[in-house]
Amino acid sequence: MASSAPVPPPVPTVPNLAFRQLRGARSPGEFAAAVRRAGREIGEQVACDARYVGRVESGEIRCPNYAYERVFLHMFPGLTLRDLGFTAREQVRGRGARGAPAGPRTAPPEPQAPVRNDEESDVLRRAFMGGTAAVAATLGLGAPSPALAATIPAPRAGGRFGETEVRAVEEAVRRIRLLDDRHGADRLYREAAEPLRTAYALLDSGTAARQSTSDRMHSGAGELALSVGWLAHDSGRQEDARSHYAEALATARVAGDAGLEAHAFSNTSFLARDAGRHREAVRAAQAGQRAARQLASPRLSALLTLREAGGWAGLGDRTACEQALGRAHTLFGRGPCDADPEWMSFFGEPELESLEARCWSALGDWPRASRHARRATALQSPHFTRNLALYRAQLAVDLAHGGAPDEAAAAAEHAMDLLAEVRSSRIDALLDHTARLLSARAPATPSVRSFLERRASLAV
Repeated sequence: MASSAPVPPPVPTVPNLAFRQLRGARSPGEFAAAVRRAGREIGEQVACDARYVGRVESGEIRCPNYAYERVFLHMFPGLTLRDLGFTAREQVRGRGARGAPAGPRTAPPEPQAPVRNDEESDVLRRAFMGGTAAVAATLGLGAPSPALAATIPAPRAGGRFGETEVRAVEEAVRRIRLLDDRHGADRLYREAAEPLRTAYALLDSGTAARQSTSDRMHSGAGELALSVGWLAHDSGRQEDARSHYAEALATARVAGDAGLEAHAFSNTSFLARDAGRHREAVRAAQAGQRAARQLASPRLSALLTLREAGGWAGLGDRTACEQALGRAHTLFGRGPCDADPEWMSFFGEPELESLEARCWSALGDWPRASRHARRATALQSPHFTRNLALYRAQLAVDLAHGGAPDEAAAAAEHAMDLLAEVRSSRIDALLDHTARLLSARAPATPSVRSFLERRASLAV
């Protein structure tokens, strides 16, 4: 029997003027970049963007999750959450909020579904940051528990979906990206396929009351397809990845979402290069650049131009590659802006160096490749475990080709030090390639022999 309890009134939002004052003269995008930098300083990864800052300042986010709380308190030492304009957590969440009288700054409790998503995300993040295998297993990695799938509600009777479902899809995207940054794709791919099916089931069977909600659901489902496609790509399932990327591109075209289209072409170009389809890599990157013109994001255009450069390098066209690299550096040098997509949080100077290193590798210029790969490893934050392992593995290949076996073995060993946390078929393939090169060229060198023995022991 349905409950006869009255439905609570909508939660009023109160602008957070204190937080707005702390932002000062910085734009929302500039402040979001400062938040991400502060997070990296203390080992937290928060996907803060201009939209999140706007939600805080408008009062939509009344209390941040634990990760954001730690970052904000690090940015403003000596201040409390209340000083930052937030409502105390116990007044927003949990039983105390339902029974406590409202004060002058305290609004009624928030709906619980979005809050639960924030809390679950924080628990999952802390489990993996701490490296606790048993906790991770109970949350769905290394065990059959579908932790990622549980974040997206199944389609409702009548096929309607709303803000709860859209936010769940967006949270699933962030969750997958966070876990991939720390642990690589191999252990995540099968878990991530279920929320993707649920997201598209919502699109296929449902409608939204507002066009804006429908647009966000299309964008979220497309980004989720790209995230799952990337997990397939990084774990060596190239045909699965190609299918997911095509699905995302079709969703972008249906929704008229230029940002999603540019992202889909970026991933498609990357996959084509890895598969040896270099002409396709160039064409996909150029198509992505055309879509990106609608967004006015120099960093996005820089990334797509680097994808194009990688395609030209694979075709052996050094002149076209160098021209593309020059354009990419010019675009990158214009800096970040509010129009930069949230998914591009990985694209900083380390990734720029890494992508350029891969171009020189494809052209057989091993000294240049090694120089840029070494810079990528030096610049990369240790928090991004997967990327750091990848950069070190790429450096090892370049050094091995360039006739520096001792340095190559050391770089490969450093990459292997991270394999307890990272599972990536791409990284394994690079390390195996380095092992074959060193085994053929300098097997008697003590450092090489140590690396080869260690690598062989992992294959047993």
